[in-house]
Amino acid sequence: MNNDTTHFGYQQIASHEKSQRVAEVFRSVAGKYDLMNDLMSLGLHRLWKKITIAESGVRAGHRVLDIAGGTGDLAYAFSKKVGKEGLVVLADINEKMLQYGRDKFIDKGILTTNIQYAQADAESLPFAENYFDCITIAFGLRNVTDKAVALRSMYRVLKPGGKLLILEFSKPVIPMLNKLYDAYSFNVIPKLGAWITHDQDSYQYLVESIRMHPNQITLKNMLEDAGFEDVSYRNLSGGIVALHKGFKY
Repeated sequence: MNNDTTHFGYQQIASHEKSQRVAEVFRSVAGKYDLMNDLMSLGLHRLWKKITIAESGVRAGHRVLDIAGGTGDLAYAFSKKVGKEGLVVLADINEKMLQYGRDKFIDKGILTTNIQYAQADAESLPFAENYFDCITIAFGLRNVTDKAVALRSMYRVLKPGGKLLILEFSKPVIPMLNKLYDAYSFNVIPKLGAWITHDQDSYQYLVESIRMHPNQITLKNMLEDAGFEDVSYRNLSGGIVALHKGFKY
């Protein structure tokens, strides 16, 4: 792979094609995204997100940016923490996912006056420098074409003293779990996708994209290269998911 190519699952494609290919995936699955998350993770994604919220340290008056947060799970939880004086920006590059998250709040009668929406690319975030107290990205970094550029963009808009949290699928650290996870991922998840969303190919991509994502140590090093300090990570569910944390000083 060189600067002109990148991976789309196990395929190698031109770098400029990836964002469009990923957009097509999420336009296809947006309507069933929450249901598929529950089915694929056996509901564990809710626990992983609760841990992320708890680790954030977000409090009243804070400004929070939730990147790739189209369905709004983290944004809604943060909106209750920041209160009337605070702000949560729900950002997603995909207009369909963003619309789905917004409509979900409306359908549930949730009035979120402290949530704003932004269709934004993680690699070129359209916000002022040193603006947010906390930035989160949950299960979205692996879909970004140039992760190093995106991390630098996040660093730029984070306040000194601010915190970045990355919740993402990672590499299981238990050998037997790794084998079971691979078997489940490749044999069950694409079939679930075909059954629930009538789109097996998109979920085949999502499974493959997890394997192409940097492991725990590599991602830690990438955060440090982008300028973040006191970088650490926490394995969840045996490393199936990892929560990386970094600070800007």
